[in-house]
Amino acid sequence: MSHPSHPASTAAANSAAAPDTTKSSNFLRQIIESDLEKGTYASRRWAGSPGDAAHHAQGAPDPAKIRTRFPPEPNGYLHVGHAKSICINFGLARDYNGVCHLRFDDTNPEKEDIEYVNSIVDAIKWLGFDWNGAPDAAPYQASDYFDFMYRAAEYLIEAGLAYVDEQTPEQMRANRGDFGKPGVDSPFRNRTTAENLARFREMRDGKYEDGAMVLRAKIDMASPNINMRDPAIYRIKHAEHHNTGNKWCIYPMYTFAHPIEDALEQITHSICTLEFEDQRPFYDWLMDRLCEGGLLAAPAPHQYEFARLNLTYVITSKRKLAALVNEKKVNGWDDPRMPTIVGLRRRGYTPAAIQAFAERIGVTKSDSWIDYSTLEGCLREDLELKAHRGFAVLNPVKLVLTNWDEVMGAGHLEPCTQPALPHPPEGVESPTRHFTIGKEVWIEREDFEEVPPKGYKRLFPGNKVRLKGGYVIECTGCTKDASGSITEVLATLVPDTKSGTPGSDSVKVKAAITWVGVADGVNAEVRMYDRLFLDAQPDAGGKDYLESLNPNSLKVITAIVEPSLANAAAGHNFQFERHGYFVADRVDHVLGNKPVFNLAVGLRDSWGK
Repeated sequence: MSHPSHPASTAAANSAAAPDTTKSSNFLRQIIESDLEKGTYASRRWAGSPGDAAHHAQGAPDPAKIRTRFPPEPNGYLHVGHAKSICINFGLARDYNGVCHLRFDDTNPEKEDIEYVNSIVDAIKWLGFDWNGAPDAAPYQASDYFDFMYRAAEYLIEAGLAYVDEQTPEQMRANRGDFGKPGVDSPFRNRTTAENLARFREMRDGKYEDGAMVLRAKIDMASPNINMRDPAIYRIKHAEHHNTGNKWCIYPMYTFAHPIEDALEQITHSICTLEFEDQRPFYDWLMDRLCEGGLLAAPAPHQYEFARLNLTYVITSKRKLAALVNEKKVNGWDDPRMPTIVGLRRRGYTPAAIQAFAERIGVTKSDSWIDYSTLEGCLREDLELKAHRGFAVLNPVKLVLTNWDEVMGAGHLEPCTQPALPHPPEGVESPTRHFTIGKEVWIEREDFEEVPPKGYKRLFPGNKVRLKGGYVIECTGCTKDASGSITEVLATLVPDTKSGTPGSDSVKVKAAITWVGVADGVNAEVRMYDRLFLDAQPDAGGKDYLESLNPNSLKVITAIVEPSLANAAAGHNFQFERHGYFVADRVDHVLGNKPVFNLAVGLRDSWGK
């Protein structure tokens, strides 16, 4: 049996394409379309790589109509909220003939690791995007711009717009004021330019301990926006950096570094989440000052904010997710119950489903909660026409056809077939599944009732059903062990009723049940995953999210699957008929030797009831 591959559902992010008019409009698309119409960024030049104003002045007019960016800090694994941001930034670049940059915001040397860098690269490629203008382009790194950032800091000092502050962190905090009280000027605020430059260079040269002093922008200690009250822009940190080693012992603050990174990369639309809205005035202030000084090329980037993803039954705090991993509440960052991209991928989510989810929830300026069933629905829709079908018995009991030897011959195995795709997409021919039926088959234990409830249509003494793809059978009873538990269901084969043969529908039945032959069925480990939390908002309002962990979020069972499933390739999705969508586990599944399947999503939403 062949298996469908799962290509990305979109073209490469940097392909030249007109705006996709099938996409729903939102305020970001309206802003971009307005800027394109007005030619806001039409004068930009691009020298082929990030750089300052002089660098880009030597370049040609920028071939990218817009430039967006996705700037993760490599201090953890990306989660479903990042997936939304990836789809927004790369999708807008794709739709407006632009380029999206992948940039690692690696300005915090103590928390970053190459493991996270590699996982981020892998996640974005899996989602179907490339970056920086070419499929094989290297990601950008904020740390590559440290020399320019230092130069920009010295420029601000020389322009009287920055000073070295030697107050303790406690004194700075107290003197910053609050929403009802203006800040108090630092006693070091009016140092001379020469004093500030000398002290800053001594910071750079490693003459002071961590925390001894910081470089602050000189703006307005009485500003109603506390972020404009002389924010710190450089701090001392004696720590080895994964990219620059021990070259630096001072590092830029994120709020200082981030606008500069955008400008050096000629970003047009810097899109971030709402918690950065209060930082936008400083972003604009810094861009204006460095453009006035000729360090950066105008027009400068502009920041826009959208509401972050709040998904029910999920937490997205990196700290809390790390705690789940470190405290062994889950089995690593790629545990299929985790909302990380690696976890979603291992659970059986597809790039197309995640992109459809990002499009469906839209882009807004107001916070709201998205029900997890929306994400699950996108996966069902994607897999309905793609996932090959297969029979799997999750709670097996043996069914014995007592007249098999008499009708079919002792030891006979009858070949059966079923389409892998009952409703293939137009132009796609469904592969055929092959399996056999013999005297003994496995059925679901719930498909037999000795005393059937009202309306029950499956197996009970005297009732007929069809073994799907096989024969009509008539139940005659069951056998039990000493404790009264049913050990076998007994039935007789109705001759000349094999599916697909002439006259097979001469015997009418009200139900068809799935089954797996004892002769060719294969034992498989099946991991029945459920939501990790019982509370829809597990950490809202200061709640202890650990208290709402679902004790039944994972049940491991031994199921029996048809041969085509035993030969599945790791990472491929299937529909176990009547049960749901499953995926051959990326890590533990061994083709033909040790089948392991994860429940991706049920056939319908059971949580909404």
